[in-house]
Amino acid sequence: MQRLIICAVVLLVGVVAMLALASMKKPPAEARLDERPLHVEVQAVLARDVPVTISGYGEARPLDVVTISPEVSGRIVKAHPRLEAGEIIPSGETLFEIDARDYRADQSEATASVQQWRHTIQRLRKQAAIDADRLKTLRRSQRLAEAEFERLRNLYDQDRVGTRSGVDAAERAANTARDQADQMAQAVTLYPIQIQEAQDSLKAARARLEIATIRLERCVVAAPFTGRVRSVAIEQGQFVSAGIAAVTLADDSMLEIHVPIDSRDARRWLRFRTQGPLSGGAWFGTLEPVACRIRWTEALDGRHWQGTLHRVVEFNKETRTVTLAVRIGAKEAISGAPERMPLVEGMFCLVEIPGKVMPGVMAVPRWAVSFENTVFVARDRRLKTVPVQVARIQGDTAYVADGLAAGDRVIVTRLVDPLENALLKISPGEDQDTLPAESPS
Repeated sequence: MQRLIICAVVLLVGVVAMLALASMKKPPAEARLDERPLHVEVQAVLARDVPVTISGYGEARPLDVVTISPEVSGRIVKAHPRLEAGEIIPSGETLFEIDARDYRADQSEATASVQQWRHTIQRLRKQAAIDADRLKTLRRSQRLAEAEFERLRNLYDQDRVGTRSGVDAAERAANTARDQADQMAQAVTLYPIQIQEAQDSLKAARARLEIATIRLERCVVAAPFTGRVRSVAIEQGQFVSAGIAAVTLADDSMLEIHVPIDSRDARRWLRFRTQGPLSGGAWFGTLEPVACRIRWTEALDGRHWQGTLHRVVEFNKETRTVTLAVRIGAKEAISGAPERMPLVEGMFCLVEIPGKVMPGVMAVPRWAVSFENTVFVARDRRLKTVPVQVARIQGDTAYVADGLAAGDRVIVTRLVDPLENALLKISPGEDQDTLPAESPS
């Protein structure tokens, strides 16, 4: 019993001590949870009209490149002293000459043939005039012989004057005179045909003379225009055949760059003067000759040249691209040379082509638009996701046509999966004058 009393007393003392200690403990202060804002930069957007610039790459090349081939065969006896790749040959100067002795002999032979047929025609005409007079004489002799035969036959048949042999002789004389006259008449009749045949032969001889003269002239090959020697495949003393590629000349007075662009850009933004070609065929219309900026991709100084949009070259069904031709004259291509590199054949260039104007679009950084065509905007210091319609992405700028209102502040800081309606802390460097007032959170 005594043990139970002692245990109860100990438990009572422990409970009293615990309560006393508990009454001395102060409760902890209540923790306050504050929302942490996202630090962002914003950009106020305004609607404006923006001209489209279509960019593409292409290689500069001369507009005219001609491969010159000899049109006659022979040995090269003379070549231009500067007939080497890279040299400039003025128009009309002789590139090379071919041995012309054989062709000169052919020309002399053809000339003699022409003269021969000319003399033949003159002879036939004179002979025709002489035989026409002889025909008159023979016809007169024929009539006299026939009259003599009739007189003798009548005398013999009616009056028995004369002999039968005399009548026969007179008949033979009349027949001979008639035969001579007929032969001469036949000859006179054939003279116009013979003259015509001779004239045709004269034409053929003149044609052979013209061919011989042309071949003789073709022994000297001259530059058709002032051009740069691109390649040479002949040497002096070499025998060449007609048709081989001897010299290639490039006319650098006008360069052309073929620039492929996306067919969708061509459809939406190219500026056409007409809907179709002037011939009425199924092809692209005439382009406006707008000024284009041309930059060599390897130029580090940012220098550029100005060309002109010329035409549509082709439509590639495999790549779905439209190839445009941009031309630049020699004066523009060498502007600033020799201090700076001129634009020459073979340079790979970036070409910027002005297109139509995008009306009422808003420019935002390209990375501010997600792949789902949404942007983050700051409204009442909260993040909002807004769907937009992008009219065009040009360089590092996306142009929004619909979804934003003038004055909206687009978040330009790169965010990774932010929470909708998250609290924002806008960078103090923002131009507050261009932004609408914010209400306190």
